[in-house]
Amino acid sequence: MELVGERWSMLILRELMLGGRRFSDLRAALPGLSAKVLTERLAGLEEAGLVTRRRLPPPAAVQLYELTEWGYSAEPAIRELGRWAARSPAHNPQLPLSPVSFMLSLRTMIDREAAAASGLDLEIGFTLAGESFLAALRGGELPVRRAEPGETSGELHFEAEIALPLLRLFYGKQPLDEAEQAGVRITGDRNLARRVIALFALPPKIG
Repeated sequence: MELVGERWSMLILRELMLGGRRFSDLRAALPGLSAKVLTERLAGLEEAGLVTRRRLPPPAAVQLYELTEWGYSAEPAIRELGRWAARSPAHNPQLPLSPVSFMLSLRTMIDREAAAASGLDLEIGFTLAGESFLAALRGGELPVRRAEPGETSGELHFEAEIALPLLRLFYGKQPLDEAEQAGVRITGDRNLARRVIALFALPPKIG
């Protein structure tokens, strides 16, 4: 907790879990985090050995913040904290989520036994707020990575401008046609989409 217990530190780690981000990307993903505090937290995480910096070669020539191998190993703890928070009676599942936060929620809330029993083996694309990801559903697991520019979008693809319509679809089990009316775009077999969506659920609340 001395390493990551300061405000924003765990959220910064979370936002780096699916790959390196620019300083401006982190600020955009974490509204309310000032440039000064972000600079301080990144410096502290780098000093602790959780974050490293890398400058991309021209023509990009931008600096990325990335997790070290040890930093990436914090993902199970972050996922379990997310599961723990979702069980609070005061948890509001309709609060805004960043694209990375939504993708990590899927990794956390998938029913692994049901997914393994389903026999499903496919790539699922997600585009949320302009950020694209590929999730590989196989063997009950759901590894997620950022999609490269121009990469195929998977056998199924879900797209939305903000997370809320996808939250209502995956966790609220909103019918597909209603989700599409609310701004979700679904590409691929609709029955397959329903089978995939059925594998995700929030944990029950506890007092």
